[in-house]
Amino acid sequence: MDDNSMNWKTLSSEYLYRETWFTVRKDVCEAPDGKIISPYYVYEFPAWVSALAITEQNQAVMVRQYRHAIGQTIIEIPGGCVDDTDKNFEEAVARELLEETGYAFSCYEYLGKISPNPSTNTNWMHMYLATGGTRIQEQSLDHNEDIVVELISLEELEALVEQNKIVQALHLSTIVYGLKKLAGTGRRR
Repeated sequence: MDDNSMNWKTLSSEYLYRETWFTVRKDVCEAPDGKIISPYYVYEFPAWVSALAITEQNQAVMVRQYRHAIGQTIIEIPGGCVDDTDKNFEEAVARELLEETGYAFSCYEYLGKISPNPSTNTNWMHMYLATGGTRIQEQSLDHNEDIVVELISLEELEALVEQNKIVQALHLSTIVYGLKKLAGTGRRR
């Protein structure tokens, strides 16, 4: 079966809300069998980037911050939105790492992209493995960010994954792909 044979045709779109970081539209669609799907709500977000960031001492650079939607302070990896000023995804992840952690990295390896929610979201998250990290400056946080940087061993990171302590699903994906890449290249000590 051709995957495209299942695609819907968009008959109309109406924007209900537009903001820099969040846009909602209401689509009317037609399925291949002629069935009309209305309304179908779509969330438009900018592209996101994240990185499993490893220092020169082979420690993972993690961030701890409050996440209001779930009402918890959680441990994550650094990342964020791609800005219009970023030339590419690698530049975006390097900027996010520097802003959130104060660390710069000597190598960035692209791990692929994943969809936050292909049912409703239009954006992709681009995943990186950043290695050779050195702290070169203080954090440069946005006005609404309060981020604590934590360095942990790769063994501690694996334990957090196994104990279901990384609750941000997209970040968990980046960690898994990054650890697999490290193991496959023999750089894991």
